Amino acid sequence: MDTPRHALSRLDAAGLSFLERAGDSVRPALLLLHGIGSHAESWLGVMAALPPGQRALAWDAPGYGGSAPLGETEARPEHYAGAVLRLLDTLGLERVAIAGHSLGCLFAARFAALHPERVAGLALLSPALGYAVPPGAPLPDGVQARIDDLRQLGPEAFAAKRAARLVFQPAHKPAVLEGVRRGMAAVRLDGYAAAVRALGAGDLLADADLLHGPLLVGVGAEDVVTPPAQARRLHAALPLGTPFAEIPKAGHALPQEAPDVVAALLRDSILR
Repeated sequence: MDTPRHALSRLDAAGLSFLERAGDSVRPALLLLHGIGSHAESWLGVMAALPPGQRALAWDAPGYGGSAPLGETEARPEHYAGAVLRLLDTLGLERVAIAGHSLGCLFAARFAALHPERVAGLALLSPALGYAVPPGAPLPDGVQARIDDLRQLGPEAFAAKRAARLVFQPAHKPAVLEGVRRGMAAVRLDGYAAAVRALGAGDLLADADLLHGPLLVGVGAEDVVTPPAQARRLHAALPLGTPFAEIPKAGHALPQEAPDVVAALLRDSILR
């Protein structure tokens, strides 16, 4: 399902580029935060499937797309939470629902932990938990390898190497695979390297103690990047009664593989 062109605008504010779906002011707007190898367009299908009148914004994270880089040598999730705060203040949005995907969950949860009064609901999809690396400490080898691969291969070859792993049965979903590949091929080294460092520094399980409803955890049943067992660890750390959804026949690229399902979950959990 494609979003009608007239319903979306590409805008800039607070040094950030984002897609906006216009909506009413009856309910809080929905802010969508993409994963580490992605961009705002990964949310297009979800934005198209949201309830009528629901305003939604999908950012290009700092250092992605047309967004300015963070300018931090040791990027951490709180720096991205600060970028979210600046965006909301610039747009005059006092309170929003937030959905994060993968690395975006670390940023969404950090923002919600720091500014709970600004969050009407929080969805954590295919959640990356982070590695809790202390400031100044080296990244784990597997995490550092992400930066090294991008630097050595370049974005196109990097995307060709990694994209298929994000999609369940990619040969049966060529359009989804191409969308994932295209987004990964568009990453910038400065933005991606900062995001990898934030992934290393993040600790979503620690932030879980500070989160309160409405909440949602969702994961693809076939996700091999942030598998269901990992999502269940997060879910167990959240308040009792938090909804948990395991989406069949979906991998890590959940917003692109199952946009209608994701939109329905958001509607029923954090957009009410």
